[in-house]
Amino acid sequence: MKPSQQGFGTYVFITLILVVIVAGASQGLLLPLLSIWLEQRGISAQMNALNSAALYIGIFATMFFIERPVRRYGFHPVILTGIILVIAASILFPFTDNLVIWFVLRLVVGVGDSALHYAAQLWIVSNSPAERRGRNISLYGMAYGIGFSIGPLAIGLAHYGNAVPIVIMNILFVIVLLMVLRMRNERPPGTDEPRTNVPQENRFLRVYRLAWFPLIPAFLYGYMEASMNGNFPIYGLRLGLDSLEIGYLLPLIGAGSLILQLPLGIWSDKIGRKPILMLCGIVGASAFLAVPLAGTNVWIIGALFLLAGGAIGSFYSLGLAYAADLLPRSILPTANVIASIHFSLASLIGPNAGGWLLQHVSLSSLFYAMGSVYILFAFAGFRFRRSSSEAQETSPT
Repeated sequence: MKPSQQGFGTYVFITLILVVIVAGASQGLLLPLLSIWLEQRGISAQMNALNSAALYIGIFATMFFIERPVRRYGFHPVILTGIILVIAASILFPFTDNLVIWFVLRLVVGVGDSALHYAAQLWIVSNSPAERRGRNISLYGMAYGIGFSIGPLAIGLAHYGNAVPIVIMNILFVIVLLMVLRMRNERPPGTDEPRTNVPQENRFLRVYRLAWFPLIPAFLYGYMEASMNGNFPIYGLRLGLDSLEIGYLLPLIGAGSLILQLPLGIWSDKIGRKPILMLCGIVGASAFLAVPLAGTNVWIIGALFLLAGGAIGSFYSLGLAYAADLLPRSILPTANVIASIHFSLASLIGPNAGGWLLQHVSLSSLFYAMGSVYILFAFAGFRFRRSSSEAQETSPT
């Protein structure tokens, strides 16, 4: 079945959004729940963090092989496989205390989670008409944010038994799995088209040549998210904020993202992705650069975080939508792989770079560096041009 130029059906879109919500809720539940269990068992914080890293290792590693099965078998089997892997691995956590087994289980959860996200995300991007692509991918981003936010609420169910939160989450997974089973399978657009113009091994170079600017936001979003989660608590404590204030401030970044994700997606459909991305870069940079000026005033910091989160929180989804506007449909899967790799690398670089700045430069340098990279990104937009020869390579979407 070839994707229609008019997009896909309402049932498919709603099902994919529900899959993303449940996947986000599962990740939002497992991360803190498993850390709490290890802490209660007296496992050191360092070992706890090392064990948690298995999830991200699984997510990162999946990006190096997931494109081939999606191209060969289609979206449907990959999403089903991802859901089954998450269910099968997560249900085993309450039945073993072995840290090595937990590491493997988290690795499997990361692979399953990454696979279903990649397939669902690519299905939405590649099948959305250009005039609704920003709106649709923004709804995808909102769905994950909502799921990730509500997931921790299930931790309280552990009062009735350690397995209860995971069982409830897996029941939701089974429901969406049954919904996915009713969908017809599709493969990425252009999978069956002969690729005579460019050798297979040059797909990555071709994506970078045609869409290097839209691929930067995935890196910048990952850098911001990981750096803020990993470094802001240190910044706040050294500045004189208490842990309760830090706990209230950090979620405001996500709240800003949820508030503006859909409006920015709709505006990008009307105005254009590039000007919206550049404007968001400038607004986000301004907000982060102003944080050191706020001192210990939590109200001002909170307002700046809300603004920064609203501006930068849509970077990943808008970057993907812009890449889909520019690229031939046959290499959209490769663009999604690159964006995921960028995000994963930035998630590793962000906390380490921020920690080095806090240790060796100054507290304020954390935000000055972050603001500077967003300004550079906005100015890079003026240099990004789509040449006429490049336009001829892309097919209409």
